[in-house]
Amino acid sequence: MAAHVRVSGMPVRAGVISALALATAAGTMMIPGGTAEAQAASASAKALRIAASKKGAPYQYGATGPYRFDCSGLTLYSFKRAGKKLPRTAASQYNRTRHVPASSRARGDLVFFYSRGGIYHVGIYAGSGRIWHAPKTGDVVRLQKIWTRSVLYGRVR
Repeated sequence: MAAHVRVSGMPVRAGVISALALATAAGTMMIPGGTAEAQAASASAKALRIAASKKGAPYQYGATGPYRFDCSGLTLYSFKRAGKKLPRTAASQYNRTRHVPASSRARGDLVFFYSRGGIYHVGIYAGSGRIWHAPKTGDVVRLQKIWTRSVLYGRVR
């Protein structure tokens, strides 16, 4: 026996209308994991905007903002303001993210630079092969093209 439900005030047999149509007509989409993914994407977009707003802020080793940053301090600050927690160092941040292949990278993902010694730098992917980052002593937060293939990508959950 089919259940009766109301869609836009009209009784409809649930067996006649698909669950997708019901969810759409009701104005909600219930996709498993969809809400968490959407929130993470929203936080990443916000973190990217926050990092970009720090353009020109001086690099200072160990600084976590709001006026001076080192590389992982910029990512920590940006995601914290976007409502996400990250550990302090680039290597710890890499270990806390969901690793994604370069082909799946998205704006707001973290970009980790590595060498034989491990992860040594991090920035926030801005699209078109560029990142927002705090490069080094004597430099400032800026947008820069990724300069090496020795990078890994991580998505903040």
